[in-house]
Parts: sequence; C-alpha cells; structure tokens
Amino acid sequence: MHISRRTASFLIACGLLAGLHAAQAAEPAAATAGKGRKVVLLVQRDGPNLPVDEKIRQHLESRGYVVTLQDQSANPAVATGSDLVVISSTVAAKDVSGAWRQLPVPLLTWENDLLDDLAMTGKRHDIDFGEAPKERYLWIVNAPHPMAAGLAAGVNNVYVKQAAMSWGKPGLGATTIATLYGQPEKAAIFGYEKGATMDYESLAPARRVMFFLDNDTFANLAPSGRQLFDAAIDWAVGAR
Repeated sequence: MHISRRTASFLIACGLLAGLHAAQAAEPAAATAGKGRKVVLLVQRDGPNLPVDEKIRQHLESRGYVVTLQDQSANPAVATGSDLVVISSTVAAKDVSGAWRQLPVPLLTWENDLLDDLAMTGKRHDIDFGEAPKERYLWIVNAPHPMAAGLAAGVNNVYVKQAAMSWGKPGLGATTIATLYGQPEKAAIFGYEKGATMDYESLAPARRVMFFLDNDTFANLAPSGRQLFDAAIDWAVGAR
C-alpha cells in the first residue's frame, strides 16, 4: 500500500509524540513507586561498604520511598510504624538482634548469614545458606510472579560482570523466584507470604524476602538485575 510523504511524516510525528508521552508517564511512575512508604535500612554504619548502602538508599528514595539508615545494633523498635525493613549484608550477623525475626513488618535481606536467625532457612552453612563467589546469571523459575519483574523464564544476566551472590534453601512455605544458574537447589530470590510456614515451623509474621546481592554488588547489577531488585522491594512492601 502506497503512503504519501505527508502521511508518513504524520505517522512518524505521532509515533514520536506517543513515545514522548510514554517516557513522561514512566518517569513519574518510577519516582512514585514507593508512594512515601517508610523503609528502615539496617547497615553497618562504621563499615567499609557504607557508600554502597548510601547508593541503595538514594535509589530507593528516587523511587518514592522514605528511607532511614539504622546501625546493625539498633533495637527492632526503631521500625515501629515503618512499611519495610531492609537488612544489608554489610551488617555483622552476630551484632543483629534476634528480635527482628518476630517483627510484624515486611523484611527483605541479602545477608545470607541471617537467614537461619530469621527462620527463613535451616542452620547449616553452605548447605542451607551460603555465598557463591563468581556468578553472573540467574534462572527464573517463577516468571508469572510479580517478583520476577516481567522477565522471561530461564537464564537471565543479572550482573554486569561475575561477582558473589548470596543464596538460601528456603522452607516449604516459600515461593522461589530464581535460582543460581545450573544450581537449582540454591535459591537466589525467594519470599514468604505473611502466615506462610518458614523453617523450624515458624510462621512468617509479615512478608519475608531473600535477594541475591553481596556487600558491594548493587552497582554491578545489570538492567535485569535492577528490575528484579525493584520488584522484590515492591512486593515485600505490598506494592505489587
């Protein structure tokens, strides 16, 4: 079918305008994803990776979350009235209160050494939880779930370059989203709904999520990795 130059120009202009409108709509949507929800980010304030935690804070704030940094020694009471607790792997697990386990507030962490303390996995290091030193890919096993961020099932490149990934072997009540590539027994992203059975027959007092990051790998996330991070945060807080 022949299309005149004037018609073609009109269609191109319409396409560009539609794209501009879509981009403009996407920007405020990204900026308001958190909708002012309050997040407590637990970190090691005097640790060497505090700048990484600050980048995570800035990223969450750019998405509309209101973030307060708290030191690893903080009493869980500091999270009263918050919508989400995020525990960075920069904390030293031995210095984190065991009372976070019972906190009736959604919680997300990438500190694998805390997974047993939170009853999210069993207690055996390198069997129930651990760290893989050089990984780059994840296998999405539950693509329809909101935490899969719309990514296709199968292999996904989530790091720009090889780096460490945390993993865990969750209890039967968990929903596993992704595993380490070629290691299906090691879940890289999983979550528990409120009331789901975790390990030790504990019931999740609110949503609980494990994510695969390591101390300094947030900046190493590839675009798909960043999508997964945002989706995990949003699901944990109840925004998805």
